[in-house]
Amino acid sequence: MILMEQRTLGRTGRDVSVVGQGTWQLGGDWGEVAEDDAFGLLDAAVASGVTFFDTADVYGDGRSEQLIGRYLKNRPDADVFVATKMGRRLDQVPENYVLDNFRTWNDRSRANVGTDTLDLVQLHCPPSTVYSSDAVYDALDTLVAEQRIAAYAVSVETCAEALTAIARPGVASVQIILNPFRLKPLDEVLPAAVAAGVGIIARVPLASGLLSGRYTKETVFGPDDHRTYNRHGEAFDQGETFSGIDYATGVAAAAEFAALAPEGATPAQTALRWIIQQPGVTSVIPGARSVEQARANAAAADLPPLPQSTLDAVRELYDRSIRAEVHDRW
Repeated sequence: MILMEQRTLGRTGRDVSVVGQGTWQLGGDWGEVAEDDAFGLLDAAVASGVTFFDTADVYGDGRSEQLIGRYLKNRPDADVFVATKMGRRLDQVPENYVLDNFRTWNDRSRANVGTDTLDLVQLHCPPSTVYSSDAVYDALDTLVAEQRIAAYAVSVETCAEALTAIARPGVASVQIILNPFRLKPLDEVLPAAVAAGVGIIARVPLASGLLSGRYTKETVFGPDDHRTYNRHGEAFDQGETFSGIDYATGVAAAAEFAALAPEGATPAQTALRWIIQQPGVTSVIPGARSVEQARANAAAADLPPLPQSTLDAVRELYDRSIRAEVHDRW
């Protein structure tokens, strides 16, 4: 197994790899992934030094959690920290974020993963008012006291939500969209997280694949792929698909970004390396649909830091092509 840099995930006190494995795709929202293929890519990630899996109870209606649970049952030697999410199994209204529902959702996730105590449970992008509810945090504290979960955290859509959660003493980490096409978290969220000792999990790191540089305006995604059915937020928050960027705009900007990749690195690895070296980031969680992708993602951790000239070029590209479209919205 390859050794990878580990960083402490905020108030959990646990160390995780700087490149984790996102598993949304195992649920089928990016097209079907066969079980053997799922186990193969998880195995490739672990062999490449990954010690952090991120999932959710709604990814494939629990399929992603179940696959992780079966994989880890067969790999007791794999020291993997599993973060899941809850909150999107009912209508998105604050009234549904109560202890009874938390226990129900938690029972299901624990059964799926095959553990008595989940390492980390994150609120899954709930309504904004949930982040400031004392009753919600009291309920989460109860889950910890009952040893159902070891720690809790939040996944957010906006910087304002992140800052509200960071101020809560029990929040271990914040998961937020961060990539070279989504720079707003750098302004306040990451510095606030560092000051509070809260971990940062960077999701949608490749802007749904745009930053891989593999797509053109003519690329067609399958009908069961959210990059087809959620481009304008038809099924869930638009920011989760292509980071909320108009597809044609994103393709053009991605072509420019690809030219910034250093020798020996792919555009995708360059994007992951950019995220890893942002102060305050604990782990970045790219998805993968193959063994090769899982290995390539993990290899980004071994790249040398990008020079200041590249960082400046990323900022200039963002300000010129992306900022006006997404910065104020998120």
